[in-house]
Amino acid sequence: MSDLLKIKISLADRVYPLTIRRDEEENIRKAAKSIEAILQKYEDGYAVRDKQDLLAMCALQLASRLEKIQGNNLVNGDEVASHLDRLSEKIQQAMN
Repeated sequence: MSDLLKIKISLADRVYPLTIRRDEEENIRKAAKSIEAILQKYEDGYAVRDKQDLLAMCALQLASRLEKIQGNNLVNGDEVASHLDRLSEKIQQAMN
């Protein structure tokens, strides 16, 4: 059985056929629903007729959220791994 699934997602009055992994379907559908909600908010709040402008505003809002979330990450996994490796080496040296 194939792990791939063909779905159609509607965004800004256009339908986009996608081929995704089955385990991604719920996230993709939730994301599309969120995008549609943001688009509707902008459409209701601003006199914008071009859906492209609404999509650009939505993309900017979502990218801004992502930047904020990434900026709030207090732990850098690569740095932690590097520090743990050095600490492990020092422990090994002390035990010899």
